[in-house]
Amino acid sequence: MAIEIERKFLVQGDTWRSLAIEVLDYRQGYISRGKGCTVRVRRAGDRAYLTIKGATIGIARSEFEYEIPVADVEIMLSTLCDRPLIEKKRYRIPIDDLIWEVDEFLGENQGLILAEVELQQAEQSIPLPDWIGQEVSDDPRYFNANLVTHPFTHWSDTHSTKTKGQPLPIEVTGP
Repeated sequence: MAIEIERKFLVQGDTWRSLAIEVLDYRQGYISRGKGCTVRVRRAGDRAYLTIKGATIGIARSEFEYEIPVADVEIMLSTLCDRPLIEKKRYRIPIDDLIWEVDEFLGENQGLILAEVELQQAEQSIPLPDWIGQEVSDDPRYFNANLVTHPFTHWSDTHSTKTKGQPLPIEVTGP
């Protein structure tokens, strides 16, 4: 079984931009977002994927990802996925033996910038770059699947990460 072990952080400042070795446009949608399982389709640049993820336990979850034809993903994004779609630019940043992925969200989630890093084991210690802010790995409000139902631009300015406060509590689903 494929396991994804990932930590997720808010990003501060702009210094990370100059470190990126690759930038891709992403469009993704969710076909199913239930308790314990999500089914997602994604276009990443000129490639497309179908991904099934299990429930998150700590910072780990099962993940199965398959490349699919771009024409198929475009039809699925147009006809099968919940709205709004998740749109973002993904920046890949190598630091030491890790690849950090910084997602700059667009559309309904514009203003949100998250960094994530995949690990070999949950207890793995990692040095944090100076542009890494608060860890949100265990906060389901930042799961892409939940940003469909509760887009970042709809969070209250007085209670969101756009200011110094915390985001409003919201009902969340799935991994």
